Amino acid sequence: MRESYREFLSPEVVSRISRLDLIARFVVEGFITGLHKSPYHGFSAEFSEHRQYMAGDSLRYLDWKVYARSDRMYVKRFEEETNLVAHIILDTSGSMGFRNRGAMTKLRYGSVIASALTFLMLRQRDSVGLVTYSDSLRTYVPPRSVQSQLKEILSVLSACEPDGRTMTGGVLHTMAERISSRGLVILISDLVADPEEIVHGLKHFRHNGHEVLVLHVLDPMELEFEYDGEVRFTDMETGASITTQPAHIRAHYRALFEGRLKGLVRSMHEISVDYARFTTDVGFDRSLSEYLAKRKRLH
Repeated sequence: MRESYREFLSPEVVSRISRLDLIARFVVEGFITGLHKSPYHGFSAEFSEHRQYMAGDSLRYLDWKVYARSDRMYVKRFEEETNLVAHIILDTSGSMGFRNRGAMTKLRYGSVIASALTFLMLRQRDSVGLVTYSDSLRTYVPPRSVQSQLKEILSVLSACEPDGRTMTGGVLHTMAERISSRGLVILISDLVADPEEIVHGLKHFRHNGHEVLVLHVLDPMELEFEYDGEVRFTDMETGASITTQPAHIRAHYRALFEGRLKGLVRSMHEISVDYARFTTDVGFDRSLSEYLAKRKRLH
């Protein structure tokens, strides 16, 4: 029998909900419920607002609801126990408006990830900020750990529309100069830009002592290229177009795409940048798991 919490991790279900505040709550609570239902209870507790009970902890902070549900002892964590400062950098360029086989555009998918991460980080009492960009910096919300931060970030995300050319490298350099406190930088983008410029910008963050996680968002068709018949392709950022038979160039397209991507990922790994790729038909638990795994390595 399908468990109901999984529904709120599905892009197909989430795409029917318009309000990002509801989406963020549903996705995170569904994700945490899934972790509690998994055999890896310690993993979920380590990254919610709890930590495992240790000898000497006061029983006054014991979470009896969690104990009753899981038969395991967790105590509530407090603000002084975490001090992560995170910046979510979201690509809002024209290419992020693409949608074919996915349940939503790449921008909407990335916005849901950003919303859920913000909700989860604030729940952990970490500080989180938001950057949106295309050909230049669009919005910067400095990181804070107060609950009102959620409303401010979701307001910005709700207003995002895909527009402009991608200038990822330049924006990364701008933000690397602007962000003073070391922390975690999460880039959400389709990475449609010069690979060398992207890596150079990420290297700037690493040089300044930041940890970096790249969440690469693609529509399934960008990988499969399973178009039929004659198709007219239009660049969503420049307006340039071409008409062709995809079947004639499919193998060459896939080879070029994978070759470029492998080179980009290899370059990121060489500078110790974590990378994960998602298509817009994949459940949102994958992106949250990548964040939590990264968060764990920071301890």
